[in-house]
Formats: sequence, C-alpha cells, structure tokens
Amino acid sequence: MTVSPDPPTVPGGVSSTAFDGSRVRVLLMLDVHDGAQQQFLDAYERMRHRVAAVPGHLSDQLCQSLENPTQWLLTSEWESAPPFLAWVNSEQHLDMVEPLAGCVRDTRSLRYTILRETTGTDTAPAPGAAALQSAPRTGDNVVRHALTFTVTPGSESKVAEILSGYASPQPVVNDTTRLLRTSLFLHGNRVVRAVEVRGDLQDALRHVSRQPEVRAVEQAIDPYLEQERDLTDPKSARVFFTRAALPAVHHTASGRPEGSAATRCALFLPALPGRGEELARLLARQDETVAAHAHGPVLSATVFHRDDIVVRLVDVDGDPEDAPGPVLALADAASAAEAGRLLDAAALGLDGPPTDERAVRRLLAHARMQPLTDRRAPVS
Repeated sequence: MTVSPDPPTVPGGVSSTAFDGSRVRVLLMLDVHDGAQQQFLDAYERMRHRVAAVPGHLSDQLCQSLENPTQWLLTSEWESAPPFLAWVNSEQHLDMVEPLAGCVRDTRSLRYTILRETTGTDTAPAPGAAALQSAPRTGDNVVRHALTFTVTPGSESKVAEILSGYASPQPVVNDTTRLLRTSLFLHGNRVVRAVEVRGDLQDALRHVSRQPEVRAVEQAIDPYLEQERDLTDPKSARVFFTRAALPAVHHTASGRPEGSAATRCALFLPALPGRGEELARLLARQDETVAAHAHGPVLSATVFHRDDIVVRLVDVDGDPEDAPGPVLALADAASAAEAGRLLDAAALGLDGPPTDERAVRRLLAHARMQPLTDRRAPVS
C-alpha cells in the first residue's frame, strides 16, 4: 500500500478536498421498475463500454440484490475526484445514462475517497499504484454544494428582486438531515446559489424542490433564464441540475469562531479555456496557508469548480477590502503571478493580470459578486 504525505490541516478546523490524489469509489443505488430488470440490464450493456472509455475511469461492477431483484448497485472506481466530477456534471454523462432513465424508479449516489485498501497478499504495491492519503480528513457533517446558471441580459435587476425576497423553506428534512445556510449571489447575468446541509445532500435537495416557497420562486425566474427548463418534467429537471451543478472541490476553515463583524462574500473567477482545474487547485493550496494564520482575516473558504468556472466563497473577519490578497487566496506575488496565467482577466473587465497590490485590489472589486440573500436556519 502506498501512502501519500499528509494533506494540509488547519488546527481546530476542517479540511476537505477533491485534490488529494486519492482514488474515488462511487456507489449508485438504483431501484428498477417492477419487471424491467432485463430492460435495465440491456441498457447497462449498451452504455458500459462508453463509460469505461471516459478519462479517469478505472472499473465498475453491476450488482443485483440477493433479496429484492428490483434493487441494483452500480459501483465504479476513478483515479481521482476531478475526472469523475467533470464527467458526472457533463452533457456527455447525460447522453450516456439516458437509456437507464426509463427503467429506474429512484437512484441514490454515494461518493468516497479510498483511504485504506486490503488485498489477499502482503506484496508491495505495483509501480505507479495510486497513493492513499495517510490520515482521514476532519469533518463537521456539513455538505457544501452550489448551482449556477445565467439569466437573460437586462433581466438582472428583476431576478435579483425575486431571489432576494422569497420565503425560506422548512429547514428540517428528516431526523438526520437539515438545511443550514443558503447564500445567493449575482455577477453580471450569472447566479450562484450555495447551500450548506447537515446530513445527506440528496435528501436535502429533494426536500427543497418540493417546498412551495421554492417552487414559487423557481417558477418566477423561469421566464428570465437563458436556457429554458421545466422542473415539472423529470428529464428537463435532470438536464438543468446537471448543467447547473457547481461542486465544492475544497473547503478549509480556520476553526476560529465567527464574530459579529464576519462578512460572507463570493468571488467569480473565470479561467482561461481549459485552465479551470489548475486555478481551483491553486486557490485550494493557498487557502490552507491563508486560513492557518492564527489572526488572519479568513475564517473559512470554499472553492467551487466546473469547466472554466471557479467560484470562491469566503467568510472574512471584517471588511474583505481590507485584506484583498488573503480574501482572493493570492497573498503573495508568486500566487498572484500564477493566477494571472490562469484567469480570464478580459471576462472580468480587467486589462491584465494581478501583478501588484493595486491590481489585486482591482481583481477583488471586479470578481466580487453581488449578494442577494444569505439565510441561516434557526438554531434548533
């Protein structure tokens, strides 16, 4: 067994990341319609070799329940989290799994990094074998996720009004899952909705989608979306949520309590074509250093990424403009220079990379998203 160096940790805080190099095990539990077992198996046979050719895919197994023939388990292994996240949130994924849609009543996906592995022999790992992290990450039972979509130019003020004024949904999902916080931001015509859930994310998302307050606000913004959707149609909803998914790929917390001066801000950081993952990795590396400062301004930070979109959600002790470098996770000249090679400065309306402190301040001003709402569930 090969063990990688310890991931960076923050004393008293939380560190979770998709960038530790660990292999990933995905479990997809499927409830197949009565009598559709052979149809489901045929659909799987048509898609499995296409999935096997996806970069980063290592293997998969299809299993049928011993007790209930309508219950199936599809497990797959991936070389690391980034290629899996890129595929599962892609149009390619939607196309590949479409044959399964008519056979399946319900699905549930679980995703894990592989921490330890035991084989039948004590032989040394094969040369080039994937590394395993040496210690578990510390967690707080909070799952972070975001959605992003664009609205038609010119409708931004109306959309901001709608998204700022809706009634909060019921926070209690079930005995083990609860909505904790929802933050919405706008940058140009792009909306980002970040959620924090204690417990199971999928249960929480299903719960939210059924709440009348949320249904009403979703219907209200439908006419302003750049890409049409119909959330009452399962296929249309599946396409929308796949396109809109903005996974959290890294989270770091300082462990320091949040005071009355704390400010939450979101930064929209578009990358040059094909450079999104590099930019997300850079911010993740820098965050570990920034949050570890005992008296630094950053209380916690989450990096969300898909394709060339990177969003940084950061909780700051005080005014973000007082510490633009740490808030951007570009606290030194080297990191700012590296970011300059990855950022699409023109998309932010900037004339160049953040080469000095003044340019870093301009970047903060141009990247900072307009806050629409930041709601916490009442403490139970």
